[in-house]
Amino acid sequence: MEMILHENSNLPDGKLIIFGKLMTIKPVINLDEKYQIGMLEAIAEINSVGENNCIGKDIRALRKSRSITLQQLADQLDRSVGFISQLERGLSEPSISDLRNIAALFEVPISLFFDQTEGNPEERGYIVRSGNRRKLGGENADLMEELLSPDLGGSFEIIRSEFAAGASREEVIIRDTEEAGYLVSGFLDIEIDGSWFKLNPGDSFRFAAVRMRWRNRSDKAAVVIWVITPPVY
Repeated sequence: MEMILHENSNLPDGKLIIFGKLMTIKPVINLDEKYQIGMLEAIAEINSVGENNCIGKDIRALRKSRSITLQQLADQLDRSVGFISQLERGLSEPSISDLRNIAALFEVPISLFFDQTEGNPEERGYIVRSGNRRKLGGENADLMEELLSPDLGGSFEIIRSEFAAGASREEVIIRDTEEAGYLVSGFLDIEIDGSWFKLNPGDSFRFAAVRMRWRNRSDKAAVVIWVITPPVY
């Protein structure tokens, strides 16, 4: 956020005009030194809250996708409800230990909470560059997933899923979601509500709240762009 402070003779004493985006502070004439220092500290805090709020939004989305209440999350993390509430709103900063415990609880890599700070700050929340995608899930070599959405706070999420050659999921998945996908490359078999379908490059699919599993019987990886609402990661 850029803030330019300057004196304006048409404003009452001590009033400032603040505008712009990224943080640039110009000298302010006739302002007390302590007041200037206080303004700089306040601006730094605003910047910090903006970054923490990105993490807070993701934590809130993860909690809601699993139907966990604030009280339940607080109990599992041995934290107060007030702290969790402030954390989700970007008003409190989580410790590394907090993030490690949250990642373990929601079964996501802790890097999910750090990778979003990379790149151009002006693009944050809007653009995801190919080199800045956040990894999802565990270290399963059969399925590697990356978040294409800027964060987890929206009404849906977009995921790039890469299914390894010869890999399969034997356990059935049933989620209270609506999901759609587009097969970018490779070949993939997908079971939807008990019926198997073979997908070729360019094929797409959609289903809602039914049993699903997959298998890749080819010798090449299959890449699917997946849209899920509400977000599950």
